[in-house]
Amino acid sequence: MKTLVLGSTSPFRKSILEKLQLPFLCAKPNIDETAKDGESPQALVERLAIEKAKAVAEEHPKALIIGSDQVAVCEGEILGKPHNFDNAVIQLSKFSGKAITFYTGLCVFDSENDKAIALVEPFTVHFNHLTQSEIANYLKAEQPYNCAGSFKSEGLGICLFDKLAGDDPNTLIGLPLIRLVSLLKQQGLDVLAEQKNSG
Repeated sequence: MKTLVLGSTSPFRKSILEKLQLPFLCAKPNIDETAKDGESPQALVERLAIEKAKAVAEEHPKALIIGSDQVAVCEGEILGKPHNFDNAVIQLSKFSGKAITFYTGLCVFDSENDKAIALVEPFTVHFNHLTQSEIANYLKAEQPYNCAGSFKSEGLGICLFDKLAGDDPNTLIGLPLIRLVSLLKQQGLDVLAEQKNSG
């Protein structure tokens, strides 16, 4: 089996990938994540997922490298990280009663054969109608100022939602696992077949 590398230092992506019960390394991709002029959210996350995977290929010349990138979009606008309480209040107030779509770019890059397969997986979050006190209580409890959209869906942020719509709940946290298993298989790694080898 080729070395499996997660081109990310996100603890959330790491914990999702651990569900596959395969050994893997983590590597930090240093890339410019700025969107290009006129680039759609979907095109942006797919490009960045590929760039992240390729960015760590030099250190791992015989590996399957996973790259992933995510943006949240509300009414056509890409949402950034709020960085502080006041900005988070503005973001969550805007989301009240609305739907936000997360686009997650996913790439599996075979560094030995220079072959990349990539896709974009959507996931939609429908928000409750939120009061200002609900927003303030949530932000003070969880302080999600480093999260795009001002919430952590894997934590208390679930209280803000009316419903979730998508194929794989892992997508919302940053790594579409169902699609990843499929991409790994296309690159020659069968996750279930590897289980007998790892035990």
